[in-house]
Amino acid sequence: MFKTIEWTDEGVRMIDQTRLPSEEIYRTYQDYRGVAEAIRSMVIRGAPAIGVAAAMGVALGVKNSTVTNMAELRAEFDAIAEAISQTRPTAVNLFWAVKRMRAVFEEWLARPRPGSDLDSDSDRERIAAVKARLVEEAQRVLAEDIAVNEAMGRNGAALLGAGSTVLTHCNAGALATGGYGTALGVIRTAVAQGKQIQVFADETRPFLQGARLTAWELARDGIPVTLITDSMAGHFMKLGKVQAAIVGADRIAANGDVANKIGTYTVAVLAHENNIPFYVAAPLSTIDLNIATGDQIPIEERSPEEVKQVAGVPIAPPAVEARHPAFDVTPHRYITAIITERGVARAPYVDSLPALFAAATG
Repeated sequence: MFKTIEWTDEGVRMIDQTRLPSEEIYRTYQDYRGVAEAIRSMVIRGAPAIGVAAAMGVALGVKNSTVTNMAELRAEFDAIAEAISQTRPTAVNLFWAVKRMRAVFEEWLARPRPGSDLDSDSDRERIAAVKARLVEEAQRVLAEDIAVNEAMGRNGAALLGAGSTVLTHCNAGALATGGYGTALGVIRTAVAQGKQIQVFADETRPFLQGARLTAWELARDGIPVTLITDSMAGHFMKLGKVQAAIVGADRIAANGDVANKIGTYTVAVLAHENNIPFYVAAPLSTIDLNIATGDQIPIEERSPEEVKQVAGVPIAPPAVEARHPAFDVTPHRYITAIITERGVARAPYVDSLPALFAAATG
C-alpha cells in the first residue's frame, strides 16, 4: 500500500499527486517552505491530508531552527505557522492542525524552567524538548487520522446496500488523508464486508482528481470503478444506475452546509432530484462550528489556466477568460447524512453536529 505522507529522518515524504496516475513519484521536503509549497501546488491535497502536512510542516520548521533562546523560537514558530496557514484558505483541517501544534508549543513554553537559573543552557534544553514534542505530535496527527478514517468507514458502511453502485466526486480516499480515506474509506469497508460495491467516479474537472486519483486508488484495490465525465452523473442517476452518492468535505458549517470540490453541489442537486441518498464523510476536524452557514466559508479561487489547459495542453483560445473556484457549497437540505468517526449526523445538523463533539469530549 502506498503512503500518502510520512515523517522520515530525511524530512517529510509524500507522494506527488500531480504526477499520478502516469508516475508514482515520492518527494522529500527538508524545509517547511517546501511543505508549504507542496500544499499550495497540490502535490498533496484533500482536507485531512493537508492537515497532516501542515502539522508536519510546523514540526519540520521548528526542528530545523538554529535559535538559542525561547523568545526567538516563539517568533520563528509564528513565522512558520503563518507561512503554512497562507497556503490554502478553504480546508479547515489546515488551520485545525496549525492550532493544535501551537497549543502544544504554548504548553511547553508555559512549563516552569528546570531549576531557578535563566541561563542559555536551560533554554537550549527546553528548545530541544519542544522540538521533540512537536515532531511527536505531528506523527500523532497522522496516526490519529488513519484511525479516524477507519472508524468513519465502519460507521458509514452500514448505509450502503449490498450490490450498490455508488457515485463519488473528486478524491476522498487514502490520497486525500493520512491513509484509508473518508468517502472511499466507507466504500472500502463496505467492500471488505462483502457487499460487492461498484463505483462511478466523476472525472472532476478541471484538476481531474476523480480520473487521476480515485480511479487509480480503486483500481489498485480491485474495487470495480467506472470513470464518467462530470456531465454524465445525472444521466446515470435517471437510468437508476446509482443507488447512493458519497463525497468528502473541506469544511462543514454548523448548520450542515458543506464545502467540497467544485461540482459537488451539482451532484447533490441531481441526487435529490432522483431520490438518491447523498452522504458526506468527514472527520470532526473538518466541522467548523464557528461558522454558522456555508455562506461564510472562504472559497479558494485558483488560476484560470487550470481550466484552459489539461496536462499543460491548451483546450481553449488563449484570449478567452476563465474562472476557477476550487470549491462550492452544498446546502444542508440536500445532504442525507454526515458520516464521522463519532457517528452519523442527520438533520437538523445544528443539533446533531454539536452532539457529536459532546460525545467526543464526554
